Amino acid sequence: MPDEVHTTRWYALRTRSRHEKLVRDHLAGQRIEPLLPTVRRLSQWKDRKKEIEVPLFSCYCFARFAWQDRTPVLKVPGVVGIVGGGQRPEPIPDAEIEALKSLMASKLPYDAHPYLREGMVVEVTRGPLQGVRGILLRKEKRHRLVISVHLIQQAAAVEIDASNITPI
Repeated sequence: MPDEVHTTRWYALRTRSRHEKLVRDHLAGQRIEPLLPTVRRLSQWKDRKKEIEVPLFSCYCFARFAWQDRTPVLKVPGVVGIVGGGQRPEPIPDAEIEALKSLMASKLPYDAHPYLREGMVVEVTRGPLQGVRGILLRKEKRHRLVISVHLIQQAAAVEIDASNITPI
């Protein structure tokens, strides 16, 4: 347990609505590594349309810090709390964060997807998401890979060629 307190881990931060980017920027300003997956969406006003960047998971931002250093994170404007089950927040597994980073770095189109726990777990064998594991879905004769962050029950989905995946 003592070593666990000093090890930097990824945590999900619950934020106030529409404060995700503010939280990310404050964390970065404090030299705390943030991760805010975003997606581009077309927004329409009365007089124009504009493509804007919005958080992939509304009201969530991720941050990497040691548990003993949580106080400055909790004091960031817009942070509601650290997500967890039970009495203490739980860290996000590194593999789930790496899967999100791979998705963000790829040029593949992706968007938020309803969280799923059941379904076939697969691993991508070729392409920019090689090595990423997720849940396979079928939507209108196309295959989609769902990358989940279990702790916050959020997920992202990307279309994928079925020949590029293998069951685990």
